[in-house]
Amino acid sequence: MAEQRIWGLVAQFDNASTLLHGAQALQGAGYRRYEVWSPFPVHGMDQAMDLPRSKVPWLVLVGGLTGMCGALLLQWWSGAVEYPIMIGGKPAFSFEAATPVTFELAVLLSAFGAVFGMFGLNRLPNPRHPLDTVPMFRGVTDDKFFISIEVRDAKFDVDRSTALLESLGGRHVTVVEA
Repeated sequence: MAEQRIWGLVAQFDNASTLLHGAQALQGAGYRRYEVWSPFPVHGMDQAMDLPRSKVPWLVLVGGLTGMCGALLLQWWSGAVEYPIMIGGKPAFSFEAATPVTFELAVLLSAFGAVFGMFGLNRLPNPRHPLDTVPMFRGVTDDKFFISIEVRDAKFDVDRSTALLESLGGRHVTVVEA
């Protein structure tokens, strides 16, 4: 008989307030590898889960600065160093003439930093997640609230974690296979 590999546990909660209370209790109990699933953002959930701030703004800043520096360098090099052409006594390079291209490339690379940074940090695309096999979890995009605890959590124990989720108001606690 094949060995059953466990990914973790999932429990359904009645509403957003019990979900928030459950996340606070799990954090207080020392759990770190758990996730909260809701059809809409729940105010205060980031603080309840003690989540760090996103790294995406830094990636956007790096993309924007790279675009700005790259555009300025390209225009300066091509206009003043590699192909200097004197037209009417004007300087070979001026910031005023370089502003539109600099702005556009900064915006473009900022957008790339935001999109690809979000994909990378969220490990997307992820075509298969173990929770996709749990039938009750399909309601998460409509009106259901869930908390899942991964087996990789140091505090994870099937019996104790199940009892904790049930004591927090979790219903239909289900073992999820990997």
